[in-house]
Amino acid sequence: MEVRLRKIYQEQIVPKLIEDFRYKNKMRVPRVEKVIVNMGLSEAKENIKVIDSASSQMADITGQKPIVTRARKSISNFKLREGMPIGCKVTLRGTRMYEFLYRLINVTLPRIRDFRGVKKDAFDRKGNYSIGIKEITIFPEIDYEKIDKIRGLDITIVTTAKTDEEAKKLLSLMGMPFSK
Repeated sequence: MEVRLRKIYQEQIVPKLIEDFRYKNKMRVPRVEKVIVNMGLSEAKENIKVIDSASSQMADITGQKPIVTRARKSISNFKLREGMPIGCKVTLRGTRMYEFLYRLINVTLPRIRDFRGVKKDAFDRKGNYSIGIKEITIFPEIDYEKIDKIRGLDITIVTTAKTDEEAKKLLSLMGMPFSK
């Protein structure tokens, strides 16, 4: 699967981007650098076992073991102390990144009810794109009976593009279904 995506990138996407943006060098063509999948778990303050179940679900989704993120500062209003576990995240690169993107674009996003495409304006002015998913049950790897609570996650696609226009063109050529 990953070899197919890289081949499509090299044979179809790179020439199209060179033609559209008039790059002088093939190395200036933007590419996807990494994909970060993050899950914030505010309920982990009271119940530490939530981290274990969320980590196993994220490992099923991404194919890689997540790291536990911890609080950097103590915030008394949130009953949060420095060093408490508050979430988990995975950084995907290379083969796993391309496999995850393929499954996200072609399998997972079309499973969302009343799906009309992802927002066009979720870029950060530096070519990175973020998606928030409200329910992890849309991923086919998740068994609905084993879920204790419905959780969401954030996906950030980091590209080497300099502008949002270049990144949007790259992702749309990869198959990202942007809304009209």
